[in-house]
Formats: sequence, C-alpha cells, structure tokens
Amino acid sequence: MTRADIPNIITILRIGLVPPVVAALYFGNYPLALVLYFVAGVSDGLDGYLAKRFDCVSRLGSILDPLADKLLLVGTFLVLGWQGLLPVWVVAIVILRDLVILSGGIAYHYLIGNFEMAPTIISKVNTFFQIALGLFVVVSAAFLSLPPWVLMSLVWVVAATSILSGVHYVWSWGVRAKRNWPTRGA
Repeated sequence: MTRADIPNIITILRIGLVPPVVAALYFGNYPLALVLYFVAGVSDGLDGYLAKRFDCVSRLGSILDPLADKLLLVGTFLVLGWQGLLPVWVVAIVILRDLVILSGGIAYHYLIGNFEMAPTIISKVNTFFQIALGLFVVVSAAFLSLPPWVLMSLVWVVAATSILSGVHYVWSWGVRAKRNWPTRGA
C-alpha cells in the first residue's frame, strides 16, 4: 500500500457505511443513522483533502468518490420514501436522473470512447440539496420535528435541481457525443 492508496481506501470504507446507514434508517434508529452520516461526511472530506494535498488524485478515486455519495443518497432516499418520510415522486425523480446519467455515460463509453465525468455546478448544487434534505428528514424523525414547509421546500428544490441537472447532462453530453461521433468509412 502506498500513500496514494489511502484516499481510495477511505472511500471504499465510506461505501461500506452504506448498508449500516440504510439498516439504521430502516429500523428507525435515526440517531445512529446521523452518527454514521457524520462519519461518512468526515471521511468524504478527508479523502478529498488527502488526494489533493498529496497529489494522489486517481481515475479510480474519481469514480469511487461520487459512487459512494450516490449509493448513500439513493439508499437513504429509498428507505425514507418507503417509510413515507419523503414523497415517492421526488425519490423517483432523483433515481431516474441518476439512471439517465449512468446509462448515458455507459452509452458514451461504448459508442464514442472514454471520458472524464466532471460534476457540473448544477449537479453539485443538486447533491448539496439532496444531502440537506436527507439530513433534515432524519433530524426531524430523530430529534426535532421541523415545520412541514421547510421539508417540502427542500423537496421542491431537490426535484427542480435534479431535473435541471439531468437535462443539462443530457444536453451537454449529447453535444459532446455529436462532436466526437466516430465517422465511419472516412
């Protein structure tokens, strides 16, 4: 193991936190879920800091880091939606967006070639609000019942930013695919 492997190991450990978080949510142990979220958040910041600080950014890390975030968010949203703590329609929008992006990335890879998936500003904003919504719902269920308008405001922001970022990815990668489409017989 080298120093360059440490950020990826931390990210893999974060992926390992997904099942315990999902289980804690499923069984209604919201305080434990919050503690695990905190650990996941700290590890997310730590692996990013170490990768940049010691110049050990890797292709594997660029794939694993957003995957860890997505697995945690999708698992959280699925359980909270199943429990009725989040509207099913917003869970569907979030998951559909991720599926569209994933299938588009796979199609691009196999039809056109390799690419570097860099998150857009709207995607980062969307991820921030998804995390905030998940945390606010869990905090509301665990300790402090937040006013419904606060949670519904976040639900609508997550829905809007999910749709906007999904459309932006489809449009921008469609343009890139058209520009890089291999010409046959030329």
